[in-house]
Amino acid sequence: MKKRVIILGSTGSIGRNTIDVVQSLSDQWEVVGLAAGSRSSELAEQANRFRPEAVALACNQNGANLTDSLNYAPSVFSGPTALEDLVSQVECDCVVTAVVGVGGISATLRAAELGRRIALANKEAMVVAGAVLIPTARRSGATIIPVDSEHSAILQALQSGTQSQVRRVFLTASGGPFRTWTREAIGRATVEDALAHPTWCMGPKITIDSATMMNKALEIIEAKWLFDLSDEQIEVIVHPESIIHSMVEFCDGSVMAQMGAPDMRTPIQYALSFPDRVPGPSDSLDFAALTQLTFDKPDFERFPALRLGFEVARLGGTSGAVLNAANEEAVQLFRDGAISFPEITQVVERALDQHTICENPTLAELLSADRWAREEVKRCVTC
Repeated sequence: MKKRVIILGSTGSIGRNTIDVVQSLSDQWEVVGLAAGSRSSELAEQANRFRPEAVALACNQNGANLTDSLNYAPSVFSGPTALEDLVSQVECDCVVTAVVGVGGISATLRAAELGRRIALANKEAMVVAGAVLIPTARRSGATIIPVDSEHSAILQALQSGTQSQVRRVFLTASGGPFRTWTREAIGRATVEDALAHPTWCMGPKITIDSATMMNKALEIIEAKWLFDLSDEQIEVIVHPESIIHSMVEFCDGSVMAQMGAPDMRTPIQYALSFPDRVPGPSDSLDFAALTQLTFDKPDFERFPALRLGFEVARLGGTSGAVLNAANEEAVQLFRDGAISFPEITQVVERALDQHTICENPTLAELLSADRWAREEVKRCVTC
């Protein structure tokens, strides 16, 4: 029997790569559900090709366009609860959560409540709601397998020991497009500059997060929840070649690193096949072609977002929700030309400074903090 997968965010970068992986494993997996935010035409094209039993579109306005574009009659969900409805009503073996932003939290939480395997690419679900999501998964028996290349690498390295034997984990960072830029040059960076990532091909929001290194700040918080780590156990190391995806140092001094060509299909496939390994579509690493592997300490002065990541990992509570929401709003303001590149992190820090943390929040309180942070960013920029 083939295993059944639902892909949330199927029209995005991770979603499309997931489809490539499922196609390469077509003798083992089949797509039973596809979901997108607003790209109805792309979702319809995918649905007509794979003919899943259900599709979902979060945007109500494009729901009719989606239905009209389908050449068969699947179940169609649309509106704010569409992704959650899809997860609730379609049986599957794995839910790939590749939605960018807080829009994927409710569906991810629903998958956890149902005890499903979750291939987690929606880091916001963990950054914002890790305090709710992890206990829910433990109660239901749900398995959360990270798809982020860094956290997948940590999971793979952890197979060499136990969590109690971990001394430190090292999250590697490419350094983004501004790794060698001066602080003054970074201050003049344009949107086009920020989108010119030297290694990875990602969506615009994630690419800009890489440029500010806010992506690494979010990954610090995600690693804390996924692997039950303290902020003192997490370190960031700049590795521009993006060959070592992360490392784990154990109590005996041994360091286990996961290496591979920079291809998101590798961690996606591992999330589907874990704990097994199967042949896949990614290229093998050509060691003879590697001229060097370099490592540098991160510069907290040029990339202050990293400091915020460690601070939020230590503070917990609603601080993750505020960091994530403020950053989403600030990135969009930068893309719209309303603020400069350095102001992205400045605006986020201002929101954190103004926020009163709730230490043991419910999901409702986390989402309330998310809304507050968005309004606070808009207020700060307009005043």
